[in-house]
Amino acid sequence: MAELLTHVLVAYAVLTIAGWRVDWLTPRWVALGTVGALLPDLNQLGRLLSGPTIERMLGVPFAYGALHTVGGIVLLAALVALFFAQRRRAFAVLVAGGLSHLLLDALKIHADGRAGTWLYPLTWWRHPAPDLYVSADSRVLAAALVGATAVLVAGRYRTARREGSHAD
Repeated sequence: MAELLTHVLVAYAVLTIAGWRVDWLTPRWVALGTVGALLPDLNQLGRLLSGPTIERMLGVPFAYGALHTVGGIVLLAALVALFFAQRRRAFAVLVAGGLSHLLLDALKIHADGRAGTWLYPLTWWRHPAPDLYVSADSRVLAAALVGATAVLVAGRYRTARREGSHAD
């Protein structure tokens, strides 16, 4: 659970900071981007419903591992974006959140020293993992919490300062 919260906090911080430069990236879109950070972990649904069961229901080959890749994020983001009036913006923030998840996972310690094939369908290449942290390490969650809190405070300060300058 700590890793899931870490991904949400990192996406929140990254998208909030981006929103300081991009006018349309409001808190509403940042919230959707944090949902995008959850998309790669939909591969955990395999614990409840097996891949072969999904294959029988859909009639096409299916593997949960593909959801934890760039291609999986693009596909899932496109499907979710269909439910929004501003589909392109929804797609963009969902993909941004999902990519923040994958980039953070690319820094984890892996048993064989190589990251997953998260760049699929662009390439099957597995880059050497920098082995910076273990996903279960609570210090990673603490760092994400501190970072997201700092971004929250800085954002409120920016808003108060902006509102104060308009009052003059």
